Amino acid sequence: MALLREWGLTLGRWAGRPSARVQEDSGDPEVARVREAASAADWDTVRQVLEARPESEDRSELLRAVSDTEGVELWIPGILEAEPEAALPRLVAGMRHISWGWEARTGARAKDVSRGQFEVFHTRLRTAERWLYEAAEREPRWTSPWYGLQFTGRGLQVGQTVARRRFEAAVRRDRHHLGAHQQQLQQVCDKWGGSHEEMHAFAHQAAFGAPGGTLLGQLVAVAHLEEWLSLDSGPDAVYIGAPRVTASLRAAADHSFRHPDFVPRGAWIQVLNTFAMAFSLAGDTASARECFRATEGRVTEFPWYYLDGSDPADAYRKHRSSAGR
Repeated sequence: MALLREWGLTLGRWAGRPSARVQEDSGDPEVARVREAASAADWDTVRQVLEARPESEDRSELLRAVSDTEGVELWIPGILEAEPEAALPRLVAGMRHISWGWEARTGARAKDVSRGQFEVFHTRLRTAERWLYEAAEREPRWTSPWYGLQFTGRGLQVGQTVARRRFEAAVRRDRHHLGAHQQQLQQVCDKWGGSHEEMHAFAHQAAFGAPGGTLLGQLVAVAHLEEWLSLDSGPDAVYIGAPRVTASLRAAADHSFRHPDFVPRGAWIQVLNTFAMAFSLAGDTASARECFRATEGRVTEFPWYYLDGSDPADAYRKHRSSAGR
């Protein structure tokens, strides 16, 4: 609480209730800039923005903006040919092929995806793997290629052992990389071949193995949301409302955004949104209210799309109101 208060994000100073809206681009103007450049096939600007953000500061959001931009797959081959020894074009090509692959697969359940869609999906992911490995060879200290290989690994079903090695490769380069940990948490979920027990153990170890004030505290909340999502109506409420779950969430919050060493940075708004949803579902209205106040109406699609995929901000508003905000 001390740091949140110091940053002017808390309780007593905040009168009224800001309008809730989905925060675009994590509040980072460089994300919009790199997306516009990617859409315009402006490689010089894409490179400038990405190179200005060192790997140590986590380029994940910038890379996602480029990879989700339609048309990058049309112009990036020319850059690859013109710069055969450069790592950055290969990283961009790999990340774009991941998003392009998922566009072919769509978000439908596996049983509803055609054989042709799967073939395109796998072909694009295999191409992504080739570019990402080449980027990793050229820049052995970079985290981003290994982060991308976590996505391709899950899509290509490389198995838990290989997936774990890719995660370990990422965190050897950036020990507390939030995105890499988020992807490994998904990898060990029950729905991806892991188990609830393994998922919770991973989340707890990662969060409490990091220094106080860590964003990795989010993993504990995500793990509880994942188990809640896996349950039928009725048992899900019993699970998330259990005193042990509330205690677990509070302990993670104390080690994360409530810790004196917490500094708002990176994906901190998403972390607070995740705790807001988890505390709200758990019935801990005081803790949920604290998180809603700190987010100041800035909504992140994750995790609220679990409740309303078409309007995450509406799900946020409803739970904020229930928490007394």
